[in-house]
Amino acid sequence: MKLVPLGDRVVLKQLEAEETTKGGIILASAAQEKPQEAEVVAVGPGGVVEGKEVTMQVKVGDKVIYSKYAGNEIKIDGEEYKIVRQDDILAIVE
Repeated sequence: MKLVPLGDRVVLKQLEAEETTKGGIILASAAQEKPQEAEVVAVGPGGVVEGKEVTMQVKVGDKVIYSKYAGNEIKIDGEEYKIVRQDDILAIVE
């Protein structure tokens, strides 16, 4: 199945959580914080959204950081994705 977002929405695939700290301590899965870093899987066309012209600034394959409570989580074919608005993306990681 292929996801095609509408308007200024972006489909993200969350990157794996860190299993060890920088000091080498292994974290239990309950103690691991969900990362706010993800890879862009699909990008909407942009256009006029809520009366404003929106130009998409991210592209498929970008690694991004998004707002902690942004978007909707969905599960398709056993994979988890998050759909967010472009405004909820804080930065592109280069």
